[in-house]
Amino acid sequence: MKFKKENLKIPQHVAIILDGNGRWAKKRGMPRTFGHQVGVENIRKVTVAASELGIKALSVYAFSTENWKRPKEEVEFLMKLPGEFEKKFKDEFEKHDVKVMFSGRKTHLSKENLEILERITDKTKDRLGIVLNICFDYGSQTEITEAVQRIGEDVVNGLIKPNEIEPKDIEKYLYTKDLPKLDLWIRPSGEVRLSNFMLWQASYAELYFCKTYWPAFSKKDLENAILSYNGRDRRFGGLKSK
Repeated sequence: MKFKKENLKIPQHVAIILDGNGRWAKKRGMPRTFGHQVGVENIRKVTVAASELGIKALSVYAFSTENWKRPKEEVEFLMKLPGEFEKKFKDEFEKHDVKVMFSGRKTHLSKENLEILERITDKTKDRLGIVLNICFDYGSQTEITEAVQRIGEDVVNGLIKPNEIEPKDIEKYLYTKDLPKLDLWIRPSGEVRLSNFMLWQASYAELYFCKTYWPAFSKKDLENAILSYNGRDRRFGGLKSK
């Protein structure tokens, strides 16, 4: 099946795990940090490609709550990426009208990184193009736990009754509350697991796995994922009448 945008249903919200950076670098005799650096560059390329394809929101899993367990030098390198991201991509993202938001914990990041994330978010908040949601120090279980804590506070304060809470109410407390529902969840690198990424949001998303490492993931790979998405029968637990 050839990719013809006008004949396809384009997913409104796509999520990608940025997986395989270290293995991609190792195959080239380079340190893992080189793979992470090229992987960050690829966020820019894939964001622009997603915008051109008509995707409204792109969520990328850049650093997980579990990634703190990695070697110290690798974590220190990854913590420099928000600053690199701001310096390298601000002009191109302005050109493509990209709105940037961040999902994740704020309690473990340095004051400097928090200021960078807030500055990027504030500068891009009024843009009308694709939303790039960077999941940084993100974990789905942590996201859901924080949502439950805030719901509990609202119950205690009499703002909501426990027996009136519905799934749509819980979604209002998630990081992604302002994004379209997740349509397509992608994992490159050949691994086949969810890895604590958007567990709530992925409940009825289509899952797509490929062997391409993230630094090499291209517009063509994204198109292949969309082609696969168009071949799915999305029934959301029901059956379509004949």
